[in-house]
Amino acid sequence: MEDVETDNEFEKALLADVIPPSIGALERVKDTLKELIMLPLQRPELFFKRQLTKPCKGILLFGPPGTGKTMLAKAVATEAGANFINVSMSSISSKWSGDGEKCIKVVFSLASKIAPSIIFVDKVDSMLGRRENPEEHQAMRRLKNEFMLNWDGLCTKDTERVLVLAATNRPFDLDEAVIRRLPSRLMVNLPDAPNRAKILQVILVKEDLAQNVDLESVASMTDGYSGSDVKNLCATAAYRPIRDILEKEKKEQAAASADVRPPPALSSSADLRPLNMNDFRYSSHQQVCSSVSSESTNMTELLQWNDLYGEGVSRKKQSFSYIIWYILQSAFDSVAKPPIQVCHKDLSFYKEDTQDHTVGCQNPKSNQHVMVVHKIIKQGS
Repeated sequence: MEDVETDNEFEKALLADVIPPSIGALERVKDTLKELIMLPLQRPELFFKRQLTKPCKGILLFGPPGTGKTMLAKAVATEAGANFINVSMSSISSKWSGDGEKCIKVVFSLASKIAPSIIFVDKVDSMLGRRENPEEHQAMRRLKNEFMLNWDGLCTKDTERVLVLAATNRPFDLDEAVIRRLPSRLMVNLPDAPNRAKILQVILVKEDLAQNVDLESVASMTDGYSGSDVKNLCATAAYRPIRDILEKEKKEQAAASADVRPPPALSSSADLRPLNMNDFRYSSHQQVCSSVSSESTNMTELLQWNDLYGEGVSRKKQSFSYIIWYILQSAFDSVAKPPIQVCHKDLSFYKEDTQDHTVGCQNPKSNQHVMVVHKIIKQGS
């Protein structure tokens, strides 16, 4: 990209974060990402002829931390042959009033110059979170508005091969206007056992393994681990042969000192023994554990948000029941009462307070004040 002409210092600074297509390739990308990202960038002539097949300009990757959302975004950009612009708060914020808005304009203008390109916003909830917080600084609100204005301007250019790809661990903290501009929302969940085995194959491909190492068995003992946790487990297991050599050298040096002999020669990397199953068992049981709990509040909220807004999820009536249950639980928690279990048959919505048993609360989907009236149905009635 040396031939790209820059108009100001902001573009020069952003070019340092652009990752060229030579970073590497992703061997296997989900069909959804291929259709949404790679095919429109590689074969634009197939998508711009019709109005309904025009590629979307915003994709959200969300899920628990350590599942590879950032790595997946970079790999997709590389596979599609697109330039990668990594946008963070530090790259667009400034102590001078108005400079932040200028930086945002530069982000989109630079992406247009080096198209095909992907504007990647990691931890997008910290940059484009809800604007309802009264304690939020006015400058931050102006940055959000400027970002969405330029985003809308990007959407009006049908032939512009620029995509905004966002990632977050907390999609439920995003502003609703941002969610609307991210029509494709893909959850990157914790890997299951077969996928953990594939991750182990990639991580350990260049490692010296003993014959008794069974990657499927290692994957089975890492239930609930993220991809990052699996990598930490392998790194911890790889230290055990080094510790064995250091312990052996320590004993030999102590024996040589007792016999008044010269210390033995230090070991080399060729003396390291292969990794065996005991290394992985000890590391998984004693040292490395999962960093994400499947029963944590954040994980539960992620799964529930995915059921409501995620892509590839069957929309069922249970989603409605969850909304009602969430509303009632929030209302009763606010008055220090235990949550109640209800189903949608037991509830009615009223726009005004007409009953003594009405509970006032906020609807998390529409942010409009609603009244929920619950009634107790006797068993067998």
